[in-house]
Amino acid sequence: MKRCIYWLAGVCLLATVCAAQNATAPSAYQVETVANGGTITGVVKWSGPAEKDISLPITKNPDVCDPSNQRNRNLERLEIGADGGVANTVVFLKNISKGKGMDLPAARQSLDQRNCRYEPHILIVPKEGSMQMKSSDPILHNIHMVGVAVYNLPFPIQDKVLSRPMHRDGVIDLKCDAGHVWMNAEVMVVAHPYYAVTDSRGNFQLTNVPPGDYVITAWHEGWKIAREETVIDVDSHQEVRRPIFSEPKTWDAKVNVPPDGTAKVNFDLSE
Repeated sequence: MKRCIYWLAGVCLLATVCAAQNATAPSAYQVETVANGGTITGVVKWSGPAEKDISLPITKNPDVCDPSNQRNRNLERLEIGADGGVANTVVFLKNISKGKGMDLPAARQSLDQRNCRYEPHILIVPKEGSMQMKSSDPILHNIHMVGVAVYNLPFPIQDKVLSRPMHRDGVIDLKCDAGHVWMNAEVMVVAHPYYAVTDSRGNFQLTNVPPGDYVITAWHEGWKIAREETVIDVDSHQEVRRPIFSEPKTWDAKVNVPPDGTAKVNFDLSE
């Protein structure tokens, strides 16, 4: 009899814990038809002091990695245009729970390794979607992914496409373990479609947004080298030094989206 009572008590306790967890868990994004949707546009600009270009020497496979004989590769961590616009900034709505279906640009969901450079530098992939990867280079690359997804993927065959699922939302850091220490990119896995990456002039646009008040965030990957790490080149089996970058930065603003209207939000980035 006592065993039965203990068993029932255990079941009740487990049910209570599960109910509490479900009550506090954030609700999933819901897709619905957006009535009288609005648009958010804006520009991300640099307002701080001039930043020094961050480059590294091309120390391996120059025939493939450096066909124009530049000898150095810009790390693309802070891309400021002539008019001060900042490229590769991710702008998104922070507190949206329902709206349009996923319509992220296909070009931002696929990665190419071309001339020992990741294209594009910033990727946006839907949660529970897949990221496509290939190498246009006829040499060995090895993508090392760390963050909300962890993969270690060699690319010994030119133009062979690999696909990997993305089950958690958040950020993934990409580096090459085959000695191309300047290669770097960031992947943002997202739970809703209201994300945009700024163009070369710092412009962004979010479309078909349900009318209402939101917090909008500008996210930048970070532009300084914080330190270096020693790793093994999986191709040559030699030690190489690779940069580790500073933490990402974010800026928030409030925005009201009118029905069938346009709201403008600009961001000024600095230290």
